[in-house]
Amino acid sequence: MSTFALRRIAMTIPVLLGILIVTFVMLRLIPGDPCRAVLGERATDEVCDAYAERYGLNKPITEQLIIYLGRTLRGDLDVSFRFSRPVADLIVERLPTTLELAASALLFATLAGIPLGIISAYRHNSAIDVGTMMGANLGVSMPVFWLGLMLAFFFGVVLKDTPFALPPSGRLSAGANYAPFYAVWGIADSEATASSLLIFLSRLNILNSLLTLNITQLLDALRHMILPAMAVGTIPLAIIARMMRSSLLEVLRMDYVRTARAKGLSEYAVVLGHAVRNALLPVVTVIGLSFGALVSGAVLTETVFGLSGVGRILFDGISARDYTLVQGITIVTAISFVIINLIVDVLYGYLDPRIRLE
Repeated sequence: MSTFALRRIAMTIPVLLGILIVTFVMLRLIPGDPCRAVLGERATDEVCDAYAERYGLNKPITEQLIIYLGRTLRGDLDVSFRFSRPVADLIVERLPTTLELAASALLFATLAGIPLGIISAYRHNSAIDVGTMMGANLGVSMPVFWLGLMLAFFFGVVLKDTPFALPPSGRLSAGANYAPFYAVWGIADSEATASSLLIFLSRLNILNSLLTLNITQLLDALRHMILPAMAVGTIPLAIIARMMRSSLLEVLRMDYVRTARAKGLSEYAVVLGHAVRNALLPVVTVIGLSFGALVSGAVLTETVFGLSGVGRILFDGISARDYTLVQGITIVTAISFVIINLIVDVLYGYLDPRIRLE
């Protein structure tokens, strides 16, 4: 298993290098001047010349590429044109929101989609099957921004002052100030003395509440994450349910399933113990790809629910031709896809012993 993992990691190095080069080149092919996009009316020729000199935009593109690759390989993602801050700091500040949203949405989609797919396949062509698939088609058809607004209106306005009301925006209640785990554990006194990794982990509110055993923060963070997770997780839920149904229907027709039934095994053991495990292989692939897509494409949900995640600053970076910011977020997203694909490949070997990863 370790040999397989190392081999896959080695294979991703040229892939990541190719992504860096393609992203670098394509950004510079987009029409528009970063200076004029950021400064607007203040962008005179003299100011833009100084701007290009400051950020090295007046150098040949090949020289810019070599400098950029050298910095990236050293772990330096440069400074954002728009925000005048290190890109790494912006990612540490914003990525926890997107990761928490993506993980919550995928957990919701998986826990709901897989059982629905199993029930639909087992009750094939029944009213339950037809109703579930109609719901799945409806889920795929609803735009995220519309569903998010409807959820926020219903749970935040219609059900206001009821036990079922949910926060329509934000990650924590207004004025909430929960201590980070590194301060509680005595690792560091403040962000000034804490490492970037500690700051990053502490901004994952659910994880921070678990590490500090703060039930109040945990409940607060979960309540704020329910509506965004439902909004962005509805489409993956529908896809997972349909994929689970299709895969399980195919497996239930195989000879070994009929043999298991002929041996007198209970229906529970046949379906969940034999069929579902093999039917999960394509579903695991869909789940892995969905997580990567959620990390890189949650901009609409973050905007609707007022979440300061990577999606919003990525949109701002593209609009402002902020090359360094877009490149930094792209490489982080690519690395997340690589990690998820590696986990999916490892799960293949666990779900189906016939697959030899070595």
